[in-house]
Amino acid sequence: MTPLVEMRDISIAFGGIKAVDGCSVDLHAGEVVGLLGHNGAGKSTLIKILSGAYRADAGEIRFNGEAVQIASPRDAKRHGIETIYQTLALADNVDAAANIFLGREITTRFGTLDDAAMEAATRGVMARLNPHFGPAETRQVGELVKQLKAQGIGIFLISHDIHDVFDLADRVSVMKNGKLVGTARTADVTKDEVLGMIILGKCPPGATPGPGAMAA
Repeated sequence: MTPLVEMRDISIAFGGIKAVDGCSVDLHAGEVVGLLGHNGAGKSTLIKILSGAYRADAGEIRFNGEAVQIASPRDAKRHGIETIYQTLALADNVDAAANIFLGREITTRFGTLDDAAMEAATRGVMARLNPHFGPAETRQVGELVKQLKAQGIGIFLISHDIHDVFDLADRVSVMKNGKLVGTARTADVTKDEVLGMIILGKCPPGATPGPGAMAA
């Protein structure tokens, strides 16, 4: 089947340092792919490229098999790509609605901000997420991921909790130093093997190695 999203040979550098170096990942409809790796591995940067927050220096993004240009969050939204960040408020000087629509604000036909529309949409999102955050927050997020998956929505899931990833993800893609170590179905690898990918860059037999895999 044609993947819902393909990111091929994506690279981006900041100040001469490659944050993402020739990374390729894909995602199918109704699939959860866990992106794993230490802080600074390039996971968040890769997703920010997909969401239009950054523009890649090289590489290609394909959506349903067609090459697309994602130069802004509006471009990403047009293709149905949304990002939920771990940090609830990206900008603490504005309200929740402004944070959710940051960079892709809804405007009226007169070109002014449509605060009412953004607030209404935000209330819908918060009701779906369940505003009663607390000890059960992780379980609620997990349930939401399962609901979205059942609706045929593809999800890239970034998490440092390998147990959560194995509970929710169909596949895992591990990054190290900006490069892809490898990708595997969670059914084909153990948690210890994935930890070896994260820490050592060692690709186990059940995984497909990437350019960042440690040489045997």
